[in-house]
Amino acid sequence: MDLQPVPGFPALRMGDSLVIGDLHIGIEAHMGARGVHLASRTDDMFDAVRSAAGSDVDRIIMLGDVKDSVPGSTKQEYREIPVFCDRLLDAFSEVCIVRGNHDTSIEEFVPGRVRVHPASGAVIDGVGLAHGHTWPSGEVMSQRTLVLGHEHPTVLFRDGVGARASEPCWMRGRFADSEDSRYARLPEEFIVVPAFNRLLGGSPMNVEGSDFLGPVLNSGIVDVNGAHIYLLDGVDLGRRGDLMVRDRRYEGWNDREDAPRRASLRGPQKR
Repeated sequence: MDLQPVPGFPALRMGDSLVIGDLHIGIEAHMGARGVHLASRTDDMFDAVRSAAGSDVDRIIMLGDVKDSVPGSTKQEYREIPVFCDRLLDAFSEVCIVRGNHDTSIEEFVPGRVRVHPASGAVIDGVGLAHGHTWPSGEVMSQRTLVLGHEHPTVLFRDGVGARASEPCWMRGRFADSEDSRYARLPEEFIVVPAFNRLLGGSPMNVEGSDFLGPVLNSGIVDVNGAHIYLLDGVDLGRRGDLMVRDRRYEGWNDREDAPRRASLRGPQKR
């Protein structure tokens, strides 16, 4: 199956399905608790889904982290997630959720017609789909293509005087092996989907010394340096290995003792 990003949107077209990830509905409540008060963007995200889907999408697949709180939940999540899903069900024939690490008790929030898949992932139309915070199942990993969220991928740019800018991005690459000790069969390629919620910060994919968030990309079974990085408008920036930059702000990003600095750099969202 041909899988292609929708130009201008952090959404992946997969046949008659649209794949989106990391909505983090309710993030505004957590930002408000930290003194940043914003109106909810959930209606804007619904409008973006409709625009990205066009007229011939029948199924919406949300690739985890539909809600923002972990643990617990906010009044905003209880108020907005059911309405968001009801609106999706009115507009599309099928709505699916692949459970992410923020989606504890997600069944309490969504209508019964929403199909919830486990954190180990799902196979839909011959494509393996997982949020990415934990190892996918053997069935998911036996498909030709693995689609992941969770990373909130961005690409970091630095100029000659040290000015920085970052943009949401896609990462698409190949697996380095066809099998390993954990899986009898591995996919041929992987795709990392950008976060759909534009309020979220991001994880730079091209900073030296910075690990990924999920186990698959950190495992060595994928050729991360050979993967291509694409902007949302479709521009192919080239191989990740050719785009690497050094940035002291992100050194030791995943060290336990560096957690407070990471939190301040990433913004109010949790992982």
